[in-house]
Amino acid sequence: MSFSIETCAAQHIGDRKEQQDKVGMFVHPTRADTLMAVLADGMGGHSGGAMAAEQVVIKARQNLDVFAPRHETAEQLLGSSLADAHTVIRLTRFTSEQDPHSTAVMLLVQGSMATWAHCGDSRLYFFRGQNTAQRTEDHSLVGELKRKGRITEQESLTHPQRNVLLSCLGNDREPRIEYGHAKEIQAGDSFLLCSDGLWAYFSDDELAATIRDHSARAAAEILIRNARERAAGSGDNVTLAIVKFNPPIK
Repeated sequence: MSFSIETCAAQHIGDRKEQQDKVGMFVHPTRADTLMAVLADGMGGHSGGAMAAEQVVIKARQNLDVFAPRHETAEQLLGSSLADAHTVIRLTRFTSEQDPHSTAVMLLVQGSMATWAHCGDSRLYFFRGQNTAQRTEDHSLVGELKRKGRITEQESLTHPQRNVLLSCLGNDREPRIEYGHAKEIQAGDSFLLCSDGLWAYFSDDELAATIRDHSARAAAEILIRNARERAAGSGDNVTLAIVKFNPPIK
């Protein structure tokens, strides 16, 4: 393997009363080159959103623990994790007075290959140095308006309906799940998973430069600090996970 892997996951409650984002990073129990990162942004009233997001992380870890690449593809693992979380979140509606929902974004690294899946507006960025190689598309009303050219990226950040999701886990409709791939990861590449409490305050270039120029931990601290400053007292929960592929340690 021509790189070493550096990771960091971090959160801040922001200016909310409760942390409803969840994040996790896990290594396969028998395959040291197989890493999963998962992030979820929960919604649904007091404790309901946190419970929904927690189910995303729990199901991802459970499915990774029994993942057998000879019998299951990366897409199947990620898809089943999202579908299982969706089912459990929906079932909680029958046992509580809450209406829980959650976004989800998952990354699976297998050696020099990566596969990801998402539902909602929590994002994954794939950076190659300073450049954004790929970025997930938000399953939101504003995201759809941007794709149709009706509003600009800048206008989307202050749009009055920017929090309206078109798909999420726990909804009555089956979740919209999209996948992405990177077949040849190399030293200098990095991934960022984050909730909208982070990405709303940064351009792609600023995110890429911060992660490129700092360790994963230092980059996480800088991004959260800047997001908090730019939120000016009205910030959402802030959650992120960084996976960096550095030159091999000699």
